[in-house]
Amino acid sequence: MGQKTHPTGFRVGIIQNWASTWYAKWKDYKTFVAEDAKIRKFVKKKLYAAGVSKILISRKAQNTTITVVTAKPGIVVGRGGQGIDELRQEVTKYIGKPVIINVVEVARIDADAQLVAESIAQQLEKRIAFRRAMKQAMQRTMRSGVQGIKVMVSGRLGGAEIARSEWAKEGRIPLQTLRADVDYGFAEADTIMGKIGVKVWIFKGNLMPGEKADQNIKLKSGKDNSEKGVRRPRRSRNVDSTSQS
Repeated sequence: MGQKTHPTGFRVGIIQNWASTWYAKWKDYKTFVAEDAKIRKFVKKKLYAAGVSKILISRKAQNTTITVVTAKPGIVVGRGGQGIDELRQEVTKYIGKPVIINVVEVARIDADAQLVAESIAQQLEKRIAFRRAMKQAMQRTMRSGVQGIKVMVSGRLGGAEIARSEWAKEGRIPLQTLRADVDYGFAEADTIMGKIGVKVWIFKGNLMPGEKADQNIKLKSGKDNSEKGVRRPRRSRNVDSTSQS
C-alpha cells in the first residue's frame, strides 16, 4: 500500500500557511507548542456547536491572538458581544495569560472539509444511514463549485459487529500534486455502537506558482477586492455636442 500523509501538513510552506505563526527561542518553543494544543482543544470543545473550521494562533511580543474561523459567528459572539467576552476570560484563566480573540466567518460552508466531516458525523449520531449521509454531503459540496470530493467512514457501520471502512468519491482528488489545493477534515461520531471516524478530502483546483491556498474566509466590507463603488468616467460635453451636430 502507498503510505498516507496529512494533506495539509504535506503542503505547509508551499501553498498552505501555518495555523500557528510565531517565533520563539529554544527554551520557549516547547511551551508555546503545548499551549497552542491546549488552546485549540479547549476552544474547539467549548464552541463545537458553532461549527469551528479552524483556530489560528499568532504571537507578537506578549500578545497572543486567537482567530476562530466559524460557520456560525453569531453563536460565538453572543448578544452584544457577551459570548466572546466570556470566552476571552475563560481562555485567559485556562492558560494564565491575556489573549485577544477574533471571530471570522467561513465563506462557503459546503467547501470546508472540516465542517463537511462534522456534518456527516452529526447525521451518523442521529442514526441516519451512512451511505445516504455521505451521498448528500458530496452532492452539496460538488454544487458549491469544487472539483472533487472523497469521503471515508470507518467503524461499526450500520451496527455491524466487525468494523470496516467504506469510501465514496466524486470528481478528482490529486493527493500527490503539491500545487493542488486539497482541504482535509476529520471528525468522530459517538454512536451507541462506538465511535465512527469520518474523513473528508476536498479538491478546489490547481494553483499557479506563487499562489496560496484559498482560506475560505469572508472578508469584511470595504476590505475585499471587488469593483463595487468604482464609477465610470464621465464623458465630456464637447464630445457629446460634436456627435449631435
